[in-house]
Formats: sequence, structure tokens, C-alpha cells
Amino acid sequence: MKAETFSFGSLSDGTAVTAARLENSRGASLTVLNYGAAIQSLRMPDKNGRLVDVVLGYDTAGEYAGNDAYLGATIGRVGNRIGGAAFSLNGKTWTLAKNDGENHLHGGLKGFDKQLWDMTAEPEAGRVVCRRLSPDGEEGYPGSLSVTVAFTLTEDNALRITYDADTDQDTPVNLTNHSYFNLDGGGSVLGHRLQVWAERFCEGDEGCLPTGRLLKVEGTPFDFRTGKTIGADIGADHIQLRRAGGYDHNYCLSGERAAVLFSETSGIEMTVDTDLPGMQVYSGNFLTRRRGKGGKEIDYRGALCLETQLYPNALVRYGFPNPILRAGQHLRSETVYSFRVRA
Repeated sequence: MKAETFSFGSLSDGTAVTAARLENSRGASLTVLNYGAAIQSLRMPDKNGRLVDVVLGYDTAGEYAGNDAYLGATIGRVGNRIGGAAFSLNGKTWTLAKNDGENHLHGGLKGFDKQLWDMTAEPEAGRVVCRRLSPDGEEGYPGSLSVTVAFTLTEDNALRITYDADTDQDTPVNLTNHSYFNLDGGGSVLGHRLQVWAERFCEGDEGCLPTGRLLKVEGTPFDFRTGKTIGADIGADHIQLRRAGGYDHNYCLSGERAAVLFSETSGIEMTVDTDLPGMQVYSGNFLTRRRGKGGKEIDYRGALCLETQLYPNALVRYGFPNPILRAGQHLRSETVYSFRVRA
């Protein structure tokens, strides 16, 4: 496994940003930034042997600092939404930033996506490892939380993301990665074919906050069990699609196989496996036109997020999988994105 670490420029205050790049024997490569522990590039071969960068991103550190769409970033402490930007734990109410209407989103105003991480490249293991200590009280959360995120590129073209965390106080934790996938390297994602192993999804209110109801996908535009293009039903007259502007919902997964995404144009197929119970399917409904890597334009519905996670709003909706990491407990979770060219 080849590995290199290089400068990725600096932030407006002069803080240096570093990138680490891995390349396997097949030519597939992964680039991770120490800013936001973000996946900046993931290049996989297509049906013609051409390398395609299958994730959205930017060319400069400054663009990542203004990254309002969380492109490629590690999200924490709590990914997705917390209703009312507050929660109760051990008899105390903890108040968080309201950065999504009345709700708290993706860890707050300066979540893990806007932090510098300690980063090392380990070519012998084929991985890049990012570490940081989130101090007690950061963004309103209790306890000091030690987090390690390992990004492993395998010789058979899989990306394995492993999360480890420990805390000295009880605290909520829901870690995910916010990569936007387009298996053609650009253009609309609506022609990609998606299959999701889930019988139910979380109903969302007007602000995309789960209400607590789990709705059946059967007979709705949310049914991807046998696979269909993302654009097939995205314009259907369904209240959940109208509220979110498309797909922006947590799917309640039936097992470790979460999803398969495929583009007939490139021939690239991506399989998602995870030990987490949920996955947010987000069709880029709020992506605004912007310049991406290599001058390519990023636009509305130009990519798809498949964010493996615990269920959103679980601190309020009892009965959802518990997001509390107790002091002395160890958290480990893993999600694998596997790539191949479909024959």
C-alpha cells in the first residue's frame, strides 16, 4: 500500500491543514484531511478501467472551513437531529446550540466536522487514523470523549470506517460519515439505482425531525427493497417527500447489509454494510450550486448520502436505540463501503 502525507493549505487564521493519501495495488485511492477527519477523495475504477472520484469535495482548506454541507466530514458527537436542542440525562437538562431551526444538527456550531484531528497514515495496515479528545462541555455535551476514526482502504477496493470512543461521563454519541456519493464522478444522481434493506423508515415532521412513528415502506415511494432509480418516485405526491424536499429519512435496517448503489453509466457498484441499526438516505435536496474539485460544478441532487447511524432524535423518542455511552464503556462501530464493477 502506497501512502503519502502532504500540505492541504491553511485556514483563514493560518492553521495548517494536512492530507493523507493511500493507494492500493489496483490504483484505487483514498485521501483524508485532518480538518473534520473528512474524506476528500475516493477514486475507484469504472467499467473502462478509468479511475472515478466517487465522492464530492473541495480543492482547498478554505472551502472546507465554509463547508455548510458537511462534505465528507466525520460527524459528532451526535449526528443528525436532536429535537429542541436539549436533552435530559441523569436528572439534568443539557442545552445545545439551535443550528437547524429549533433543533440541534450534526454536533452543533463547531462539531467534529470543524475540528482539527491528530492524523497518522499507516501504510502497513492500509489505513489513515484520526484521533481527538472532545473536552467536557464542548458544544454543550457532558464528559470528555476520546474518539478514534480509522479509514482503511483494502486491496479489494473497500473502504472500512471504524469508530472507537470512550468517555469519563455518561454522554450521547452517534458518529457517522457525511460523504456524498456519485458513482459517475459528476452530474445528477437521480439515475443511480438504489436498493435498501429496510421494511420501515422514520416519519419526519416539517423540520425532518423524527416524530417517533416508524412507517412501512411498502406501497410508498420509500420502498427500495427490490431496487429502483433514486429519481423514480422522488417527485411523487407524498407528504414525507414534500416535507423533506425529497429523501432525507432514516431507514430502519433489517440486518448488516444496508444498501447497494449502482450506476449503469460507470458500471460501479457500491455495497454498504454496517453494524448500526439505521441509515439516513439523503438525496442532496439542499445542495446549492458550488464549485467542487477540479472545477466541477456541484448542484442540487448531485450526489447521495448513505449515513449509517443510530436513529435520529433518540434522546427524545424513547424506544429508539439508546445513544448514551456510559462512563467506562467502550464504543466500537464499523461501516464498510465495498466497490466493484458489475459485469
